[in-house]
Amino acid sequence: MLYKSLNSSILAIIKNTFIFGQNQLILPSFMKSAKIVVWVVLFSFSIISCGKFAKVEKSKDDNFKLTKADEYYAKKKYRYAQQLYEGLFPAFKGSEKFEELYYKYAYTFYNQGMYRDAENMFKGYLEVFPNSARAEEIDYMRAYSFYKQSPKLELEQVNTIKAMNMMQTFINQHPGSARNKEATEIIDLSRKKLELKEYRTAQLYYNLEKFRAAAIAFDALLNKYPESESGEDYKLMVVKSYYRFAKMSILDKQIERFEKVATEYQDFVDRYPESKKLKEAEEYVTLSNNKINEIKNEQTASSAKR
Repeated sequence: MLYKSLNSSILAIIKNTFIFGQNQLILPSFMKSAKIVVWVVLFSFSIISCGKFAKVEKSKDDNFKLTKADEYYAKKKYRYAQQLYEGLFPAFKGSEKFEELYYKYAYTFYNQGMYRDAENMFKGYLEVFPNSARAEEIDYMRAYSFYKQSPKLELEQVNTIKAMNMMQTFINQHPGSARNKEATEIIDLSRKKLELKEYRTAQLYYNLEKFRAAAIAFDALLNKYPESESGEDYKLMVVKSYYRFAKMSILDKQIERFEKVATEYQDFVDRYPESKKLKEAEEYVTLSNNKINEIKNEQTASSAKR
């Protein structure tokens, strides 16, 4: 039935090509037939491939199956290789071939993007072969599998934090490793991701006019990432947030809160004495001082009337 469908599709293409050459058939008809035959060909190859794999899987010759698994692995057909390796664990456990089998089996998960399973397999490999010549590589890959599980910025960053910690542990345990440079880069990228997430939270508070929460969040961000290239921006947002917070406060609280703006500005000067953003921050101090003087004058005038 399959070959009949294939032959029919091929004949249709030949017929359409002939007619199209006579300008008696429009192109979409030809393209439709071409798509059909491509689908049929791919489907037929898939069936043939599955049939061959089934024969290998049913074989009683474990060495033959291992050879075929390695072939599938080399051809990047990781799903087939994985199935065969898994079935061969009992046969080769304890043999000299078991480490290589386990090594490739772990990578079949990684190469299919199954990073959580890969991390578990890499961990298992290290437990079974702690003195392996590949231990450093696998230790790194275990940490890297956590990094590959690092989610979108909007989600919880548990795996990002784990990846950072594991990469740092890797560096500590393998001080001379050539992989330490990449491990350090991953730590830096992870820190920047966490920093960006916290920045968005702080900015959201500001946009929602929750200015005290914004000030605290930006201040915490600056203290947590003091080496950040955006440190001056964070400090400016602290000053702005406290100014907005003071401005929205009840009259009895305003003087104290406007004074906080000046305190934060002075901290800005101490941290970044050469910053180009100091002028903008100073404007908020000027506004705050003017507001303080205005309130004090009103209080004096009110007292005089009494």
